[in-house]
Amino acid sequence: MPTRGKKYKESIQKVDRQKRYTDINEVMALVKEISTEKFDASVDVAVRLGVDPRHADQMVRGAVVLPNGIGKTVRVLVFAAGEKEKEAREAGADFVGADDLVQKIQEGWFEFDKAIATPDMMGKVGRLGRVLGPRGLMPNPKVGTVTTDIARAVKETKAGRVEFRVEKAGIVHAPIGRVSFDADKLAENFTAFMEIINKLKPASTKGQYIKSITVSSTMSPGIKLDTSIC
Repeated sequence: MPTRGKKYKESIQKVDRQKRYTDINEVMALVKEISTEKFDASVDVAVRLGVDPRHADQMVRGAVVLPNGIGKTVRVLVFAAGEKEKEAREAGADFVGADDLVQKIQEGWFEFDKAIATPDMMGKVGRLGRVLGPRGLMPNPKVGTVTTDIARAVKETKAGRVEFRVEKAGIVHAPIGRVSFDADKLAENFTAFMEIINKLKPASTKGQYIKSITVSSTMSPGIKLDTSIC
């Protein structure tokens, strides 16, 4: 068994492990209170869904633009040419190009956080699937990162657009802000995220869709929420 530090033990005493919290603002205030990290920790949500990701019709995948962002500077790379290249630069993309960026990435460069591409670029970008895919950086039309509306995609990504995908165990993880955020702003982000999760409920899902919800900061104990709030 791992040895827990004094601060962690003090934090866990403030969380009722048997309780399923129903007040989102209370949860966010509590996660701020029990966070003992010396840095501005991420606040994350983990949702266990009643789906089987092995079946294509039960795959839950999407993106949400959090109303208050995630408190992180996002470096955006765009694969585009011509007018779309200009559009990407004007929207605030950090890196824009085509063959030059493909070659740079093939040589081992990954100094960016998100990648977006116009549909006509996917023939070139497809060659990077083996290196971008495992890093979660491959542009995908299902989450809006393969699009002709480049300006919107860049601005949303910079503002705090979060992509998510259900894991093999049926769990979706996503950041919803930082410990430095006000509790009400974290609550707003949480609500926006859960609204999208509910909208993406597969039609083939049987039984309870949302089985559990846990909120925590990077190194704090998890706080369990009552699923009825969603």
